[in-house]
Amino acid sequence: MFGPACCDNPPGISSGEESGQIKKLASLNSYVSGNPDSKLAVLLISDAYGYEAPKLRKIADKVAAAGYYVVVPDMFFGDPFIPKTNLHDWGDIHPAKPAVEFVKPLIHALKERGVTKIGAAGFCWGAKVVVELAKDADIQAAALLHPTFVTLDDIKEVKVPVAILAAEFDKISPPELVKQFETALQAKPEVDHFVKIYPGVSHGWTVRYRDEDITSWKRAQEAHQDLLDWFGKCLQKAHSAL
Repeated sequence: MFGPACCDNPPGISSGEESGQIKKLASLNSYVSGNPDSKLAVLLISDAYGYEAPKLRKIADKVAAAGYYVVVPDMFFGDPFIPKTNLHDWGDIHPAKPAVEFVKPLIHALKERGVTKIGAAGFCWGAKVVVELAKDADIQAAALLHPTFVTLDDIKEVKVPVAILAAEFDKISPPELVKQFETALQAKPEVDHFVKIYPGVSHGWTVRYRDEDITSWKRAQEAHQDLLDWFGKCLQKAHSAL
């Protein structure tokens, strides 16, 4: 489901401090950051505000600094949600589940470049795209951050290691539902998982925290580090073991 929490604190204008650049990969305009020759790649699938959000790009640069080639694709083809738009009308135009088909050619293109391990993190709307990728093992590791549209049945079908980073105050993916996700994953010992509910924060906080809200800022930094640690465990350690 979509709700007002998906739209809280819209992103500001870029400060121009990003270290990446815009490239077209597999027909998708994408913000890319990091070493293009890296054998390890991470996809960041945005929330409804799209790939231009400065805080999302800051996360991309942070992940890239850990040794990954990071790609943030424009999943909305230049039509991200803007506050004056009706959210549900916009959502009808940009359903999350079918959008996974936009990402698969991008994954193929990365593999053709020599990438051997791919992780994907989805924020809000983007979490549904990532959980669909995780069902077919198109990626080697997944992370769902304050997910929207993700169901218990989705989680039961996941085939790759998955992290779920959730908020204490979230009507879209409330802690009760997240705990059901965790229980379902515990019943799948073949699928490594990490589930964490961050206290004192609301839906969307990892990419739409308010700078003046110290609690949200600290929890966002904590979640970003947990994301890095998760990909380090699932991608870098697995890669070094080959």
